[in-house]
Amino acid sequence: MKIGMIGTGNMGRILAEALIDGNAVSPSSMIVTNRTLMKAAELKKAYPGITVESSAVAVAEQADAIFVCVKPHDVYPLLQELKQSLTNDKCIISITSPISVDQLESTVTCSVARAIPSITNRALAGVSLITYGKRCSDEWKEQLNSLLHSISKPVEINPNITRVASDIVSCGPAFFSYLTQQFILAAVKKTEIDYETATKLTSEMLIGLGELLNREFYTLPTLQEKVCVKGGITGEGIKILESELGAIFEHLFEATHGKFEDDLNKTRDQFGID
Repeated sequence: MKIGMIGTGNMGRILAEALIDGNAVSPSSMIVTNRTLMKAAELKKAYPGITVESSAVAVAEQADAIFVCVKPHDVYPLLQELKQSLTNDKCIISITSPISVDQLESTVTCSVARAIPSITNRALAGVSLITYGKRCSDEWKEQLNSLLHSISKPVEINPNITRVASDIVSCGPAFFSYLTQQFILAAVKKTEIDYETATKLTSEMLIGLGELLNREFYTLPTLQEKVCVKGGITGEGIKILESELGAIFEHLFEATHGKFEDDLNKTRDQFGID
């Protein structure tokens, strides 16, 4: 199977690298392009077997599964450009949350799916979110699930939770990276620890935390209970978190959903349907 990647920006490149490193596809079976061809050429330097094409049409003509890794407002004009090349035996996969599978199916006749990756997939870990179009064949569902399983835990989701699921899986690493950096900076500011040591200790702590959850030694609540001994130091820290965090995460989801609604309105105008 030939895999096409249209767009090799941050997430497009991460997805391409993960698929190759996860042995889901060989470099010689991957065809890529990007608006700025230099970015595609950089990917080829890392994986010389990759084919770089100068146009999206050339990728679509050669590939069986075509991943569309462009900005939401660029998807509709791109699909219009590719329509004649997307024969019914192909499958097109959008990785952007504001574009629904119904919108994709309203524009092309081949199988379609939406697969929202996460930066954690680069480590062949974490979740990828999948939604299949009504016309997506069983064969393509099986093949896409296999592809994504090589780099993640594919989870099929209902369209009505697309934004919040994406907030958790795709945006979550950035949110918790920010919180972690603030944790480190506060430690440096208030104590004698240096930044490098605080960063190393915190990073290793997070890796260990992930392993505890991955190996199912504890759930999040039981882990907190084990560390937070009654009357101990951890409990004093938890009190601060309880009093000062407030509704911060509720506000976060309100903000992401507000931006999502703006993006949805723009795609509605382009596609003519939700």
